[in-house]
Amino acid sequence: MAKKKQHQPDEYFDQLASATEEVRERSLTNDYEGQLAIDVYQTKNAIVIRAAIAGILAEDIDISVNNDMVTIKGSRHLDEDIPAHDYLYQECYWGGFSRTIILPVEVKAEKVTASMKNGILRVTLPKNERPPAGPITVVDEDEE
Repeated sequence: MAKKKQHQPDEYFDQLASATEEVRERSLTNDYEGQLAIDVYQTKNAIVIRAAIAGILAEDIDISVNNDMVTIKGSRHLDEDIPAHDYLYQECYWGGFSRTIILPVEVKAEKVTASMKNGILRVTLPKNERPPAGPITVVDEDEE
């Protein structure tokens, strides 16, 4: 049976701090954006997007609807300056994030609403109601 390598506590925390600093540096640069986790569902009249985005003010969220896509952008800022070597775990994402969703149906862009409650963003996109297509009559041009 192979012996597991025992890590010294200081070595373990040094490795963890190094990895944490790498993640932090990458997330705080302007060229990196995290991807926002979302739920998307439909009701009879709308497409609804939900996202957990605690720690962000409503005015720091940008939502745009273009053609058949909706984009949600924002940035979560770290208010404290904690040295990387003091972290035991750092799993929360800090920095810019965005998510673009291709919509399955046309929506009324001018009627889109968004609200936040308990750190949950809810975007409601009313469906563009089209009358159902009626039957199409085929004309036989040979009989004319």
